[in-house]
Amino acid sequence: MNQDHSVNFELWNEDLAPTTASQRTWRWFHFAALWVGMVMCIPAYTLAASLIEGGMSAMQAVLTVFLANAIVLLPMLLIGHAGTKYGIPYAVLARASFGTSGAKLPALMRAIVACGWYGIQTWFGGQMIYTLAGVMLGHALGGDAIAGLGINGAQLICFLIFWAIQFWYIFHGMDSIRKLETYTAPLKILICFVLLAWVYNKAGGFGTIMDQPSQFVAGGKKAGQFWSSFWPSLTAMVGFWATLALNIPDFTRFAKTQRDQLLGQSIGLPVPMALLSMLAVIVTSATVVLYGKAIWDPVDLASRMTGIAVLIALIILLIDTVGVNLAANLVGPAYDFSALSPKHISYKTGGYITAFIAIAIMPWKILESTQGYIFTWLIGYSALLGPIAGILIADYYLIRKTELVVAQLYVADGQYSYADSAIPGWNMAAIIAFIIGVMPNIPGFLNAAFPTSFPATSVAFKTIYTYAWFVGLLLASLLYLLMMQGQRDSIKNAPRSEHASM
Repeated sequence: MNQDHSVNFELWNEDLAPTTASQRTWRWFHFAALWVGMVMCIPAYTLAASLIEGGMSAMQAVLTVFLANAIVLLPMLLIGHAGTKYGIPYAVLARASFGTSGAKLPALMRAIVACGWYGIQTWFGGQMIYTLAGVMLGHALGGDAIAGLGINGAQLICFLIFWAIQFWYIFHGMDSIRKLETYTAPLKILICFVLLAWVYNKAGGFGTIMDQPSQFVAGGKKAGQFWSSFWPSLTAMVGFWATLALNIPDFTRFAKTQRDQLLGQSIGLPVPMALLSMLAVIVTSATVVLYGKAIWDPVDLASRMTGIAVLIALIILLIDTVGVNLAANLVGPAYDFSALSPKHISYKTGGYITAFIAIAIMPWKILESTQGYIFTWLIGYSALLGPIAGILIADYYLIRKTELVVAQLYVADGQYSYADSAIPGWNMAAIIAFIIGVMPNIPGFLNAAFPTSFPATSVAFKTIYTYAWFVGLLLASLLYLLMMQGQRDSIKNAPRSEHASM
């Protein structure tokens, strides 16, 4: 690192430092495998269900999922560019726009959301162990709920077992996660085809859901209401990967070249996500024939299989959930917590913090108490993360033209300290743009999350909330650009440095 300023160990540690050439080992197929691994998860599988239950036909649901992922791919590629060019994680990149101290705000926002998801996915994994144990024993596990917890002892033990499996990968670091995703991705693809063959043979076809028309057509239950359903659905689907769109530099910093991250992500996200949705629709369609009702939960479906099939299916789901949870919900907050206090918190320590928060939040209670948690939560936090993405993109591409002085990101009195700001270390332009970018979505969120408490929300605010991620991203980026106009000349004339060695 450039030593014009002393390294500030409140801003730097080895995990946050730019990656070296020897650490840049990820090729395009590693990124493609990473995304295939993350896409093949239980929440993603059930996304199409929420759309079909909302009135869409099977094809409309699949195309909506595909479009949403094609949209969210764009900010992923844009923000991921900085990770590959400079070898820095998201929490460090955010210092350029938010300030060396202000960057803790977007880091914390990202970390909190990820901790919630990490806990929920860990609960799903524990439930699979619970189901698997019941199948192997020949009877469902049960017991009285533990006072204060709301789950029985067997459920708690299974939750902690799955938590411990993931903890092993936290302890062994980032490379163990890369290997897990790379080696299991082909297996997941194979299992998808096996599952298709199984339901086709058992049901004698793919059932009736595939043939059901949209409820939005003339004469349908929701005739003429397609667009009012489509836009919030699209926003929710975008919100599903909105967290990864922010912290994707945590992965792309290990890419060997820009081509590797661009090609790998473009192959790995939109198409597999659409194919998984199609798989979910086809398999669920067949369950109507097999069991007399649509079964969208793959764990429930696996428990209904017989013989060795149930064992294999649940083990694959377990492996799948471990890989998804570690990549999507552990790596980001581990770096984010480290960035809050680099001197005291390493990447591993940040991972440990995430893991213990996952226990403390009791994720089964979140799932019990939050009605329609996928739509309410996905759109809700997309309203927070959209403005951050807009500010990062506007700053990196339109203000700085992709040029950063990497060494200055790690010193408290440098170019990114915004010393002339009302609060040194904080770029108030970014903070104000973020707050204003979030504000229009707050009334709609309160109405969606707590309809009985906030029933009088206007149609205008409800409509704005329908486009929460898009509104936040566009509004925050435009405001940020306007407020940063006065600093463009000083940024343009500042010394440039593409890379820094630590």
